[in-house]
Amino acid sequence: MTQALTHLDEHGQPRMVDVGAKAITRREATVEARVVFPETVAQTLRANAMRSAKGAVLDTAVVAGTLAVKRTHELIPFCHPLPVEKIAFEHDWLDAVTLRLRCCVGAVAKTGVEMEALVGVQVAAATVYDMCKALSHAIRIEGVAVVAKSGGRDDFDHRGLR
Repeated sequence: MTQALTHLDEHGQPRMVDVGAKAITRREATVEARVVFPETVAQTLRANAMRSAKGAVLDTAVVAGTLAVKRTHELIPFCHPLPVEKIAFEHDWLDAVTLRLRCCVGAVAKTGVEMEALVGVQVAAATVYDMCKALSHAIRIEGVAVVAKSGGRDDFDHRGLR
């Protein structure tokens, strides 16, 4: 079965989807990314309470990610501007060298917030790289994925599976 392309009009031209008839519901999405450091860099960051020469790595990443969430509709052409009500970031070490970042976004709206969470976590991860690149350019950003979504047609929660 072929699925209709929702962002094309009857002439095949790109368009923003009309969400006027959709129900307003509480929508949430959680996206995660992993930042993988060389072992010596991870050790240095842990020993210095996640501070680099540029300052507080995680605090700066959260601020940058929050700003990115709020501006997603300005960056992704067919995203609707949303009344974002929740932006939350989490971080934890998965192992000695892998920092997991999560961005959870919530809104009461007619369309989901996955794009906002995707942009937020990726900008946060890029900010971690920027704050730490003087220590090494071998830092990698990996595994960006939507891990949970609720309030729309296709709800799921895969947070415990990654």
